[in-house]
Amino acid sequence: MQFRLANIDDINPLVDLLCILFAQEHEFTPNPQAQATALKKIINHPNIGQIMLASKNGTITGMVSLLYTFSTALGGKVCLLEDLVVAPQLRNQQIGTQLINYAIDTAKAAGCRRITLLTDSDNLAGQRFYQRCGFTP
Repeated sequence: MQFRLANIDDINPLVDLLCILFAQEHEFTPNPQAQATALKKIINHPNIGQIMLASKNGTITGMVSLLYTFSTALGGKVCLLEDLVVAPQLRNQQIGTQLINYAIDTAKAAGCRRITLLTDSDNLAGQRFYQRCGFTP
């Protein structure tokens, strides 16, 4: 498994992954055009955020995004972690954990002082996963 930052050539497989993710979410509906527009904006403006991906044999198998902002409480750069998704047939192989670790390292390298994420209140499996990765409610 390889992990790297996404580039503009990765848009289509990333949109496919986001469609899988948003089909599972209560409040979102997949919209490939909207997802492609947002991904392009983030990839072309790394000061907004970064998209990290996992790939195997040249096929993108997972992704996670970091979106950057500033905290008045901390007086510095912080980020939101969003859109963690792994291809369904490859789940439970530690790819998500490895993507989270890569995102944490990327956030630290970018000078972030905090990473914030949200999960649905009924997503108990997701909440347990993030706690195992070191996040706290």
